[in-house]
Amino acid sequence: MRPVCNIAVELIKSRRAHSSAAALRLRGEMCKELKTKVLRLLPQSCSGPSVHQEGFTDGAEVLSCTVKALKEGHVVAVPTDTIYGLACLTQNSEAVKKIYDIKGRNGNKPLAICVGEIQDIYKFCKVKVKEALLADLLPGPVTLVFERSEVLNTDLNPFTSLVGVRIPDHGFMRRLCQMCAEPLALTSANISSHTSTVEVHEFQELWPKLAVVVDDGPIGDHSRLGSTVVDLSVLGKYRIIRPGCALSSTVDVLEHKYRLSEDSGKNDLV
Repeated sequence: MRPVCNIAVELIKSRRAHSSAAALRLRGEMCKELKTKVLRLLPQSCSGPSVHQEGFTDGAEVLSCTVKALKEGHVVAVPTDTIYGLACLTQNSEAVKKIYDIKGRNGNKPLAICVGEIQDIYKFCKVKVKEALLADLLPGPVTLVFERSEVLNTDLNPFTSLVGVRIPDHGFMRRLCQMCAEPLALTSANISSHTSTVEVHEFQELWPKLAVVVDDGPIGDHSRLGSTVVDLSVLGKYRIIRPGCALSSTVDVLEHKYRLSEDSGKNDLV
């Protein structure tokens, strides 16, 4: 006969296992009910293709699922090279409104757009700088502000003639934009005025309002500063709207390589 203490220990372990399994089932049922898919990207391998790991999803499958959600008019959470963001299709007015509602964001604060390639910028922005300047800063942790073109959805930032554009230095995000074949409206994944997020659990209260949450683990340098935002809409000038995480390197490129001078005038994106 086994000692009573051993039986007690086994009973406790059994109850814990049952409780843990029940919690996992409950979480699964909640996600199913809320129709929120939380997908973990496979870690990238330097020596070849990523090997499947428990709990992770193949990048192609994550892309397919995210593109489908975006094209159906939903808002998704995505990783960038700086912080986690909320994204929707720029040209979908209802989806743009959803982002504001989800964040509780002031309707007079603009959303940036995100594209996959430098050439895509010219379709949606009126660019007054050399293409080489764009190539020196993008892809990277910088948002460049230009005059918007007539092609861009008029319901996106209708209060300004300008728009900020990003190409994150993040393979998943660039490929996502390419597959959507149009820009994504992009903003930080947090309730408005709250701290920016570098891990998906930090904005878990928003998950029920999202169709897909793409988990790429901890990202950025944990400074939570977001991208450096610079206005290049005035010929020969630049204006820093937000210092962000790449201020010194950005100013160095603008001033020393391209001889732009700082514009101290006001900007209607501030």
